Amino acid sequence: MGFWKSFFGSADAASAQTQFEGDAAPVVGARPDNSARILFSTEREIDLYELEELCDAVGWSRRPMRKVRKAIQHSFLVVSMWQQLGNTKRLVGFARATSDHAFNATIWDVVVHPEFQGKGLGKALMKYTIKKLRSEDISNITLFADPHVVNFYRRMGFMPDPEGIKGMFWYPD
Repeated sequence: MGFWKSFFGSADAASAQTQFEGDAAPVVGARPDNSARILFSTEREIDLYELEELCDAVGWSRRPMRKVRKAIQHSFLVVSMWQQLGNTKRLVGFARATSDHAFNATIWDVVVHPEFQGKGLGKALMKYTIKKLRSEDISNITLFADPHVVNFYRRMGFMPDPEGIKGMFWYPD
């Protein structure tokens, strides 16, 4: 628990760049004329074709849509990040988490469109996701990371085996 308290030590830490109030909270890039802004949502319906386009944009291999739909339906938390231009919204980020609904959650499928990478939006997406999990009193948050993004998660405060626990995996032959 001390690990997460250090990550969110102050009320400011979780909202350094933005405020997370309600569904579709404005985030980064809000302009006075409202011409373009980034929004988060935990309620907005995910169009699987839009999600597939987002995953294609970052080079992920395609997964069967029926399985993606099932994974989303059985997730504890689904977070989407949208670019709003006028009345049009475009999916530019996504993350989901599974959980035992009491102690543990695992974050999966974190993706940010390449046009929006390097602007702090991946960090904002992760902070929003973690804040939502912590608001449900989840105290142990894990994730799996490809080698090329490990440093991103380290900078977010994640560490391998924080208490010396070794993960084990079983895969079918």
